[in-house]
Amino acid sequence: MRVSIFGLGYVGAVTMGCLARRGHAVLGVDVNRDKVRTFEVGLSPIVEPGLSERIAEGREKGLLDATTKHRDAAVETDVSIVCVGTPSREDGDLDLRFVEKVTDQIADAIRSKDSHHTLIYRSTMLPGSTRRLSEHRLKDLCESGQLTVCFYPEFLREGTAIKDFEEPPLSVIGTHDGSGLPDDLMSLIGEDVAVLPWESAELLKYACNSFHAAKVVFANEIGRIGKQVGIDATVVMELFCEDRVLNLSSYYLRPGNPFGGSCLPKDVRALARFANQAGIETPMIANLVSSNRHHADALRRTIHRLGDGDVAVLGLSFKKNTDDLRESPMVDVVRDLIPSGREVRVFDPSLNPENLTGANMRQINERLPGFSKLLCSRLDEAIGPSGLIIVAQSCVGIEELRPHVNDRHTVLDVNGWPELRSLPSKYEGFLW
Repeated sequence: MRVSIFGLGYVGAVTMGCLARRGHAVLGVDVNRDKVRTFEVGLSPIVEPGLSERIAEGREKGLLDATTKHRDAAVETDVSIVCVGTPSREDGDLDLRFVEKVTDQIADAIRSKDSHHTLIYRSTMLPGSTRRLSEHRLKDLCESGQLTVCFYPEFLREGTAIKDFEEPPLSVIGTHDGSGLPDDLMSLIGEDVAVLPWESAELLKYACNSFHAAKVVFANEIGRIGKQVGIDATVVMELFCEDRVLNLSSYYLRPGNPFGGSCLPKDVRALARFANQAGIETPMIANLVSSNRHHADALRRTIHRLGDGDVAVLGLSFKKNTDDLRESPMVDVVRDLIPSGREVRVFDPSLNPENLTGANMRQINERLPGFSKLLCSRLDEAIGPSGLIIVAQSCVGIEELRPHVNDRHTVLDVNGWPELRSLPSKYEGFLW
């Protein structure tokens, strides 16, 4: 396949070398004449293990070249990959001027062609960017079917970029509606690739980088606490990483309920307080509870937006199959609803007020006096003939739920239970 790559910085150079190794004819485009000359003599403009060899090999085989002529590059190729920079503005927003300029250049060139063209963005852009570019700068080409636009996020780490390209830890491409890719693009992208809508693929890139940053900040905050009190935090974090069931895993990494229970809120507050008393700045740890509170507020706003009728809450404890009500976010939801005058009913098969003891009993009596009067022993009684059903947990089977739900109900799915969509009711996902 004939491919033009716009922007010969880090991502562009690696993409060029690796695609040439796969046998594609690759033409790089850059306004910097010095970069172009580097490729013309078969050298790499950056230091990256293995890249110089791939560029030299591609040049020798006649598969790799570079130019400053953007129009010729777009006209002479089937696919254009945009890898130009998206630097930060002073206010932290992205500067998309380079992407917009290259987009206009490619679009003008494509309009002079008779054949179909594919434009792939690899430049990191915020959700909605690809759609805006397509609708405002490429609209005529997309509507005529002459142009296909994709967003293909890169996950290349400096120092291991070749390996990351050839054995990607994550391979995702975005299309306008998340539909599949043409077969001829698979040789560029690879077979094992997830196809998402443009916006989802754009957000995924930011989710990955933000999580990487969060891990670095978290480890460093634990390190500062340890150093201050004479603890070797490297040993602590080495053992932390041995836990691949909870710590280094997909556990907890799904949108849904705020955290609660007897451990997380208490321990996060205690550690933040400990660091503060020791004079250690740990803003990430210190703001975890605050962020969780904002998330709970967002849930309550969603609930109030969904009407003013009766409310059924499925799952009151902080976690399914437990009766622990300590700092359960759903207790706060119920407490918030009661003054509104809405009738609230709760169904949770794990709860029996007579069995609650100790701190669990004391806390629920303080936060939600008389909560036992809200509990329903029967599912149909809790759901009622109409109103809002807040499903905080899958504490009852979907087929048990189905006979009691009708089109006068709205189901709010708080924790991601896809089967709820099959019920004969209106469906609302909290975060999806």
